[in-house]
Amino acid sequence: MNNEILNQIVKEFGSPLYIYDGEKIESQYNRLSKAFNKVEKFKVYYAVKALSNISILKILKKLGSGLDTVSIEEVKLGLHAGFEPHEIIFTPNGVSLQEIEQVAKLGVQINIDNLSILEQFGTNNPNIPVCIRINPHVMAGGNANISVGHIDSKFGISIHQMPHLLRIVENTKMHINGIHMHTGSDILDVDVFLYAAEILFETAKNFKNLDFIDFGSGFKVPYKKGDIETNVEEFGKKLTKRFLNFEKEYGRSLTLAFEPGKFLVSEAGVFLANVNVVKQTTSTVFAGINSGFNHLIRPMLYGAQHHIDNISNPKGKERFYTVVGYICETDTFATNRRINEIHEGDVLCFRNAGAYCYSMASNYNSRVKPAEVLWINNEAHLIRQRETFEDILRNQVEIDITNNAEIPV
Repeated sequence: MNNEILNQIVKEFGSPLYIYDGEKIESQYNRLSKAFNKVEKFKVYYAVKALSNISILKILKKLGSGLDTVSIEEVKLGLHAGFEPHEIIFTPNGVSLQEIEQVAKLGVQINIDNLSILEQFGTNNPNIPVCIRINPHVMAGGNANISVGHIDSKFGISIHQMPHLLRIVENTKMHINGIHMHTGSDILDVDVFLYAAEILFETAKNFKNLDFIDFGSGFKVPYKKGDIETNVEEFGKKLTKRFLNFEKEYGRSLTLAFEPGKFLVSEAGVFLANVNVVKQTTSTVFAGINSGFNHLIRPMLYGAQHHIDNISNPKGKERFYTVVGYICETDTFATNRRINEIHEGDVLCFRNAGAYCYSMASNYNSRVKPAEVLWINNEAHLIRQRETFEDILRNQVEIDITNNAEIPV
């Protein structure tokens, strides 16, 4: 999508606005599939939490993807989008046994990441196949907030707890059909990931009837000009060779699975916002936009950097701006960033806004959430309406404080 198209779309649908390029999602999916095309049984399970819009799920369904889900609500979204239960993996963390058993009744593949729930579920449901999430204690990615395979992580069963795990499996007679790990996001060093993979292979040898090995995801995507990314092609060659050798050692054919989210949708998305005010202080020029971390929290939460273009003045002279939002507290998207000269009313474009952006949006400050648009087959389609004030009121129950009674809304 070029600037002309983006300007046309924001003129039609207003701002703030999320826009997703369907062709980019498809190209990323095909890129990953091609990297592992020598593996007979290769499966992608899209991480729904990255971007959960039904229309996006349908694109992934058409491409042949399955779904990686972390809540029963995500499972239901997947079923609503047309996925079969066997195409969905449920990998929650910290949820109740009751939620896991509800999902299991739907026929979805269960993935359990703690010993207590594993023992309870296996005791109650010994005939339901279960995948086990292992924590390999490998720090992958540079940010502890998005690296989930390190020793202090709440995710997964420690490899050092294998004796206890095997006792549970033996005592319950449960069927383990998959082994899983997820080391975290923004993996740059392919060899570090391969090291974690070796731990998973060793773990897999303890289970004789596996159907699949799931390596999670965490591939880094470029967030700014000149940024580095995971070399998926190199990784594909190296892991394919090792996986094929392991299949021979294991003695049966296995499915090699991944659960990419950011890799598939991050670069496909942009976020557009209008400039409300340009404010000069003694040391800084602020560009204040009609949005805030209620719509795009990643810069404040993770220190994430999203490249920002002024698509209203793409050839203007560059100046230094600190881009801030309209939330009533520190609400900064970028500090002293070089951007083409900004005027009030201009439209700023935040790149790489497809993953963990709208899905983490909120109504903080009682602000409504933005609309979402899908660009596909050279057409723009509204795939989520902009919220209204009535949406904020919809689930609130107003009471008459004086008479202690509900007031009809």
